[in-house]
Amino acid sequence: MKTKHILLLFILVISPIFIINAQTLKKAPNQYSLEMGYRNLFYHSDNIVMNNMHGYGALLDYAWQLGGLDGSKNASFISVPIGYTILPAGDNTSKQISMLNYGWTVRHELSRNKQVIPFVGYGLLLNNLRIADTEGSVFGHQTEFDFGLNFKTNSKLSYFVKLQYSYTSYPKLGDPQRIKFHFADIRFGFRL
Repeated sequence: MKTKHILLLFILVISPIFIINAQTLKKAPNQYSLEMGYRNLFYHSDNIVMNNMHGYGALLDYAWQLGGLDGSKNASFISVPIGYTILPAGDNTSKQISMLNYGWTVRHELSRNKQVIPFVGYGLLLNNLRIADTEGSVFGHQTEFDFGLNFKTNSKLSYFVKLQYSYTSYPKLGDPQRIKFHFADIRFGFRL
């Protein structure tokens, strides 16, 4: 019985070392992005009264390249973004709204080896909503889809522009209907 345990221990602990040594491990390329832009709230549910229809935001993101590593296929990335958006008060009856969001996004480039490369992306994020002069905040879910263009340069720095649609949903205590927002954004930024 003791021999079987030693053999099993050898297989589970020692043998992976030989397998790892036989393979060449490579670090996945990474990318930093900073984006800024305009946000339009074009629809909200009728269980919230507000006149904040326009705002602005910024987002920082760290991405790892998962596909197209050898250059024979289009690149794809997974990233961890953190962003902040403000919708200033639209008039004297409304209050400023701010949103902090973070989560995961995926981006697929649609071509390769060109100066201008189109891409599509989607993300699942957690969103923290704060309303000015209101105690506390509420967490909700944000789903986003975007389409954009990367503009390559002769250096590691590249620029991009994108159009983004996002849907955000928040619970409202004491009300079975959730607060829902639909946003359209135009964002500009750069990647390193």
